[in-house]
Amino acid sequence: MSDATTPDPPGPLPPAARAEFAGTAWEELPHVCTGRHGVADTQDVLVGVLAADPARRARAVEDLYRLLLHQERVFSATAPAALVVARLLGDPRTLAEGRWERRAGRRPLRAELLNWLASFADIARLDVEDGVGTARDLAAARAARPALHDRVADFCDADDPLVREAALAATALLLADPALAPSVPWYAPAVREVLAVSADSSYRWIARERLAAWGEDVTGLVAAEEERRAALDRARELADDPFAEGQRQAIRLLEEQPEDTAAPERFGRRGGGRGAPTVPYGPAPEPPVAAPGSEEGHRGPWRIAREEERAEWTFTPYVGVGPLHFGMSLEEITRALGEGPAVSSSSHHGEGRRLDYADFTGSGIRALFRNGRLGCVAVDALTGPQVRLDAAPLTGCVPSRVEDWLVHRTTPRPGSLTYSPAADPVFADLGLAIRSQRAGDVVLARPLFLLHDWLDLWHALPGEEWNHS
Repeated sequence: MSDATTPDPPGPLPPAARAEFAGTAWEELPHVCTGRHGVADTQDVLVGVLAADPARRARAVEDLYRLLLHQERVFSATAPAALVVARLLGDPRTLAEGRWERRAGRRPLRAELLNWLASFADIARLDVEDGVGTARDLAAARAARPALHDRVADFCDADDPLVREAALAATALLLADPALAPSVPWYAPAVREVLAVSADSSYRWIARERLAAWGEDVTGLVAAEEERRAALDRARELADDPFAEGQRQAIRLLEEQPEDTAAPERFGRRGGGRGAPTVPYGPAPEPPVAAPGSEEGHRGPWRIAREEERAEWTFTPYVGVGPLHFGMSLEEITRALGEGPAVSSSSHHGEGRRLDYADFTGSGIRALFRNGRLGCVAVDALTGPQVRLDAAPLTGCVPSRVEDWLVHRTTPRPGSLTYSPAADPVFADLGLAIRSQRAGDVVLARPLFLLHDWLDLWHALPGEEWNHS
């Protein structure tokens, strides 16, 4: 999708950002999926951040995460994009509030851009062997930290507490740069007084981790966090027990708790902190074996497509699967698949109707939507494409073998594996859930590829998906 020369941004970027944008040879700087059909280039993403359309803004912000900081990696385009993002912070349009996929509640665009810069700074602290990217890309990310600090620091005293917290979080992580060490004494008090008591658990983690790295005593902060968790755990147990003496008080306590807006992928997720010992994996199980296809010429409601009949798709977690990428509209999906939906379903939402899902029977997939944009792809176990992860098939296989194989290759950390009320395993690191689909007396794997806010299957999926057989 890249042009031979760097395009002039069509949107009115602030002068400083415009100069940074125009002075970068974007065509030489790929992100995780540069050139993939339908995936935005870095230039398009950056221009979209200040778009007038709120949906386009939200999509651009999510693209910053999924294309430029994909799975704790930086790419050639990441550091130059971070420098442009930092130039956008002072634009009045970043005061517009919205909902962003990575964090709960509403917050200004400025706060969410600062959160993205905090994620950038967090990843820049990793080493190449941790999968952060090439040595050159990591060096570029680290070299950008002083310039980013100069631009982010202006917002550490912002009147808006959400902006102030996000700016302090980004600053604390940027101060990992040795060249910025002399600035630590200026920020340590604010990190303790603001971040350490935030309702956001990821900010509290940053405060504890950074203060400890700066040689300060965090014993009280650690004890307070453990106390908080223990109290909430006790309250949840009481609230779930209809015969408990303190159930009503426990429910009231939980209701009065401020919402934890931490991102689904929290800071410090590598085993509880940098330098934590890695949990050794056992030997990986054999990849799951695809279920045998039906005999040639067989017809009927339970016909299972043979392996050679299925299209071969791959997926990139939180980016897309096959020719589809998250954030597509129904029209874009139709063009990418070369077929229209055989069935689509909408529900009432306010005074209008909202598209819930569309079935593409020729391709064997169900596209599920939120706010008119693709957020989940369910692949039909009987006739859908064979989607592979590390060359192992996921579609139409024995569900228990797929689950076992995935469990052994997934990072063992809290929240990386959850189960829906229907006992479907959900792998947060991959944005992948494995449901079961019946084929007569046989049960086959029906993989679902998801964005972060779809991981809670019970609340995210429509009733028709639960009733699918």
